[in-house]
Order: sequence, then structure tokens, then C-alpha cells
Amino acid sequence: MSAIDLLIEGKRLKIALVAEKKKRFLDLLLLGDEQESMIDRYLEHGDLWVLSDENVAIAVAVVTVEQNGICELKNLAVDTSYQQHGIGSFLLQYLFNQYRKSCHTIYVGTGQTQRTLNFYKKNGFIYSHRIKNFFLDNYDHPIVDEGLLLRDMVYLKRKLKTAISVRK
Repeated sequence: MSAIDLLIEGKRLKIALVAEKKKRFLDLLLLGDEQESMIDRYLEHGDLWVLSDENVAIAVAVVTVEQNGICELKNLAVDTSYQQHGIGSFLLQYLFNQYRKSCHTIYVGTGQTQRTLNFYKKNGFIYSHRIKNFFLDNYDHPIVDEGLLLRDMVYLKRKLKTAISVRK
């Protein structure tokens, strides 16, 4: 595990890319995707990023690199006691900077709840497409978020800057 130390709002946080024993973060991953068999579809071939506060994991993200300069955010979860403090947005900005080196666009698939859609839109994502009945067809139980039965997977996308021009 390689780590980067950060100082945010007086807290010393650490962000690390985790390559081994990824399932030890399952409790957090289940906040972002509540069925373990669905997490198993992407966890091992995805990049798992863990944000820690004093060696306690407080947020996770899983990104897969697809073909043709595309990457996909498969899971983003923040411990409930750390939500609404900008941790998720901070982690997204960090990921944008990491993946802009190799990808031009990042996608995220999510449910159609307003809070979640607004979060991603606030972070620069725009609507791309939807997969009808994704949650009904792929999960072994009804997924309810904010009192809404999730049916369709809504895909959002955000352009990443892949070239940085430096003026001298």
C-alpha cells in the first residue's frame, strides 16, 4: 500500500491505493453498493483508494480503467459519521487528478435519488445515459434509497483534462 499524507481542515488524513486484502474494507464498500456479490464483480480488477483519519478508514472509492481512455467510478462511500463534511467531494477531486493522466472521461453509475444525483452534478458530472431496470435485474433484493425503490442505473460522466500545458 502506497500512501500520501494530507492535511485537511487541521486533520492529518492519508490516502492510499490498496492492492491486497481489499475485502477488509467491505463494511465501507457496502455503504456504496449494498450487495457483496455486486462488489465482487469489480473489486479485484479495480483500483481501491482508501482515505484514513488516524489509521481508521473513513472513505473508499473503486475505479476501473476501461478501454479507449475511459474509467468508471464503481463505488464511492464515506463513513456515516464523516458524511456532509466534503470528504466525498475531496476524494473525487483527488481521483480526477489521478486518472486525468491516463483517461479523458470518468463515468459513474448510480441510483436516481436527488441527493446522489445532486452530489455528482455538484462535482462536475453530467447525464450520459441510463440502463433500464438495472437494480431490479441485478440485485437479489429491492434496493431502496431515500425511500425510493431504485430501478434504473443512471450514468453520469465528467471530462478529465488529459493534457496540461505549461507556459514558461
